[in-house]
Amino acid sequence: MPLTSKITLAATASQTAALDLGTAVAQLSKSYTADLANGTAAGQVDRIFHDTRTLAASANEDLDLAGVLTDALGNSLTFARVKGLIISAAAGNTNNVIVGAAASNGFISYVGAATHTITVRPGATFALFAGSADAVGYTVTAATADLLRVANSGAGTTVTYDIVILGCSA
Repeated sequence: MPLTSKITLAATASQTAALDLGTAVAQLSKSYTADLANGTAAGQVDRIFHDTRTLAASANEDLDLAGVLTDALGNSLTFARVKGLIISAAAGNTNNVIVGAAASNGFISYVGAATHTITVRPGATFALFAGSADAVGYTVTAATADLLRVANSGAGTTVTYDIVILGCSA
């Protein structure tokens, strides 16, 4: 089952300032793209997981990247490396979505330490992806560094989030 993917992040902005004899305009248009073919080498992925998930108030879940998740076709997924991770918190959330800090065996190669977290506020999106020339990405080690913790930051309400993980089996 071949997998081809494209991850794109784009920023556009226009800033203006009134001057005595006109208007100054500063434009920004920048995009970052990783075109990923099927495989396990640089610029390639062969695994994808995507889902919309909901966590109860104050709850958390540890997504096991090595053998527990299944793809959209029902196949078991084992990631050896992650090349793209996107987590988007629903705009209607009251609480934040917290990513990272699994109690044990945490997937941490993207943050640096087991206690580090990323806060995804309501309506916000966290995206991380390796470039097309990157053969390594973010390492997953089965049984010792394979749990991606996602948590609801508070009590009282649920949180909903979308997640996309692109990576390699080897």
